[in-house]
Amino acid sequence: MRRLLLVTAAASLAAIGVASSQDATMSFFVTSVGSGKGADLGGLAGADAHCASLAEAVGVTGKTWHAYLSTSDTDARDRIGTGPWFNAKGVKIADDVASLHSDANAITKQTALDEKGEVVNGRGDKPNRHDVLTGSKPDGTKIADQTCGDWTLSGAEGAAMTGHHDRTGLDDSAAAKSWNSSHASRGGCSQEALRSTGGDGLFYCFAVN
Repeated sequence: MRRLLLVTAAASLAAIGVASSQDATMSFFVTSVGSGKGADLGGLAGADAHCASLAEAVGVTGKTWHAYLSTSDTDARDRIGTGPWFNAKGVKIADDVASLHSDANAITKQTALDEKGEVVNGRGDKPNRHDVLTGSKPDGTKIADQTCGDWTLSGAEGAAMTGHHDRTGLDDSAAAKSWNSSHASRGGCSQEALRSTGGDGLFYCFAVN
């Protein structure tokens, strides 16, 4: 009996260890909330800090986080490290930058989870929050005039390129299914403008180490 209890206890501890290890591998998530100021994220520095704050709030520490955002002089693909990247449930999103920007990535509504490991509302949900800010082309390079003033604007001026984290849109086009380059915001960079097309000022975060 004692041996059975010891074996059971060891198995339980091993299971806990595996779960903890899996949780610790989180290196990709969609922000559960944005800045609250539309596409004004405080620039790249503010967006990166927001990623770090959200990750640390759920106990993921010791990582350097960067937002997947392009600016007028920066490509999002060059900001996120080399991979591989895993979501909060330990599911691999992509092995490297090349696979992330190919059909080989595993980004879907079920895998593009927030930092808490929860599914983010997509098309068909209320409210729809599938427009994720990127400012990027499908290959992860910048679209200089679609970054809402390099993530500092929150009014009627400017526009931001967004992707669909749920890979779903109005049709079956490549753009509608793109995780990082579906369409630009309409009506500016305010929270209201972003929400009007199915967004909420959310963005992707990647651990670079």
